[in-house]
Amino acid sequence: MMIISSGPRRLLIAVVSAVAALVPFYSAHAEMSAWADNEGGRMRLVALAPDAGGKIRAALQIEPKPGWITYWKEPGNSGIPPQITIAAESGVTLDAIAYPVPKHFFNGAIEDIAYDAPVTLPLSLTAAGKGPVTIDAAAFIGICKDICIPFQANLQLKLGPAIQSHSQEEAILQAADARLPKPPSQDFDVTAHAMSPDRKTLSLTLVLPSGGPGEGKAAPDIIVTGPSGYAFTKQIGGKRDGAAFKVDIAIGKLPKDYDISGKQWSVLVIDAERAMETTLAFE
Repeated sequence: MMIISSGPRRLLIAVVSAVAALVPFYSAHAEMSAWADNEGGRMRLVALAPDAGGKIRAALQIEPKPGWITYWKEPGNSGIPPQITIAAESGVTLDAIAYPVPKHFFNGAIEDIAYDAPVTLPLSLTAAGKGPVTIDAAAFIGICKDICIPFQANLQLKLGPAIQSHSQEEAILQAADARLPKPPSQDFDVTAHAMSPDRKTLSLTLVLPSGGPGEGKAAPDIIVTGPSGYAFTKQIGGKRDGAAFKVDIAIGKLPKDYDISGKQWSVLVIDAERAMETTLAFE
């Protein structure tokens, strides 16, 4: 199992910062909350008015300060994945969080899958009723440099009528969507996968978009996520032949008595400037 933020980095329970961040951040501007600030960065909520079916396009904007990072959805044992909770009295539910393509960092024994620059996490929300909507969200992330600081804030905003112009918010959401990994395609896909009987290696066969003879081309970055809290990245014996790539991924210790039958894992593949994410189903 990949361990994130092990070794010299430690978790700092910043009591003063955490208490300060719990103060609600409310903005009179209808589609953006005010920024919540922390030693390592800031974050805010952006949203558009509900459509006719009550669906709301929204996002959590996170801006780490230079030298700081914030984590992807599966940081391993020691990181803090983003968590967002919508107050029940808001009449709004959180359906899904999407994650732009992260970076893979190595610093000695420390391995991080994270963002070291501003990132926007698209959110899919649903409003239960009609009329004006007030979103009351509690966001909790980890933001790290030499230490990791829990960053929590209540982010509130009111959504104005859908007929209003939301060009700035729309631009933010479109830019976030553009950074998401793409679904499988004919020229970029996992064509076969198999877990070894001892559950120590996961064999993958991929078709990659860069093609060519494969000589001198770097191996793609592959991040396999299994049970919650587990991510696997170590490649064994990768071989590239034109657009084809075969590799084994080392699978570390899994939960005790874990039965992979019927489970679905995910894999993110980053090859040059393109990224693809898909599901691995195990029979």
